[in-house]
Amino acid sequence: MNTILAVKIRKGMRLKMNIYDTANQLAQEIKQSEEYVNYKMAKQALNLNASLKEKMAQFEQKRYETQITAMQTGKQDDTKIKEMQDLYAELIEIDEAKRFFEAETKFNIVIADVNKIIGEAIRDVIQ
Repeated sequence: MNTILAVKIRKGMRLKMNIYDTANQLAQEIKQSEEYVNYKMAKQALNLNASLKEKMAQFEQKRYETQITAMQTGKQDDTKIKEMQDLYAELIEIDEAKRFFEAETKFNIVIADVNKIIGEAIRDVIQ
C-alpha cells in the first residue's frame, strides 16, 4: 500500500475515533451533570409513589395525544388541551411532581442547547 495513502487512512480513522470518543465523553458528562442527576432523582422519587406514578402516566398520555392530534390535523384539540392543563394543575400542587417537572425542564434545556451547538456546527452541510 502506498505510504501516503496508509497515513491518510490512519488519520481518517483517528479522526473518526476522536469523534466517537468525544461523543462518549459528552454522554458521560451529561450523566454527571446536575441537571441529569436531579432529573433522574426526581423520576425515581415519582416511581416510589404508585398513585402519583399513575397520575403522571395519565398526564404523559394526554400530552402525547395532544401533540399527535396537533401534528396530524394541524390544529389543537381544545378539549384535550383542557384535560391536560387540568391534570397538570393538579399535579403541580404535589411537591414530588413539581420537582419532577422543574428537573425535566432544566434537563431538556441542556439537551436542546447541546443539539443547537451540534446543529450550528453542521449547518453548512444540512441546508
